[in-house]
Amino acid sequence: MQSRRSLAAVLLSAVAVLLLGACGTQRVGAGAPTTTEAPHWQTFAPFGVTAARLSDDGRALSVDAEVPGKGKTCARELKAFVTSASERTVWVQVTFSALTGDPQADCSKTATGTAKVRLPSALGQRELSVDNDTTFTADDADLPDLRLCGDLGCHPAPTGCTPASYDQAVAALDVPNHTSRGEEHCDGKWLVFDVSSRMGPACAEGEAPGCGASLGDRWFFRAEKSGWVPLARGTKAGCADVHRIEPAFPAALCADLPTLRRSN
Repeated sequence: MQSRRSLAAVLLSAVAVLLLGACGTQRVGAGAPTTTEAPHWQTFAPFGVTAARLSDDGRALSVDAEVPGKGKTCARELKAFVTSASERTVWVQVTFSALTGDPQADCSKTATGTAKVRLPSALGQRELSVDNDTTFTADDADLPDLRLCGDLGCHPAPTGCTPASYDQAVAALDVPNHTSRGEEHCDGKWLVFDVSSRMGPACAEGEAPGCGASLGDRWFFRAEKSGWVPLARGTKAGCADVHRIEPAFPAALCADLPTLRRSN
């Protein structure tokens, strides 16, 4: 995936409701203080899931989750349960209960709790999706610990001069959705390409002034074990933008690059 707000505000304030299936589970979020509502127990999703482990038979699952950690009213009944399963994925939800509206509660600290659940069948080569935003796999993992997958998935394409690898390089950038990629210059270790992001109003291109406006950037990358790592960005011709940061970037890949201009 997004700074965490004060955990005290989380449990002493009204929360933004996020339904998780039909459980009535809420995802914590700051809101207006509640002064008239009597203290009552509510069910929440944890702040994050940090680790997962499997038993030898591949069915007994333990999940570590970050929850409010000081006081018995901050977090209790940490549970995990299977919500669905397919040939490729097993989905698990984690919840805990907290006493909200209690002015005496001090839940400003966090702790890691462990929830356990038995899967309907061995996980095998399937992926484990916890709370719909954290994914683990047993593939290439140091069992019994499962491997936490990254933003590019559990099995990203090998870094190289391939379209799938270029797509992952774009995914590593902080650019808007539907950003288009220009011609790539790649030698397997180093990569550079231009990206273009639409900046005009939401209309069909050419319908009105500014509809075709876009903002261009040039990005330079180095290959690492994790994939393509962005090194530098800019709009200048040639290698000036990257050589200020990484002089080893091959001039053969950037010397002939033109200046980028914003289109209108």
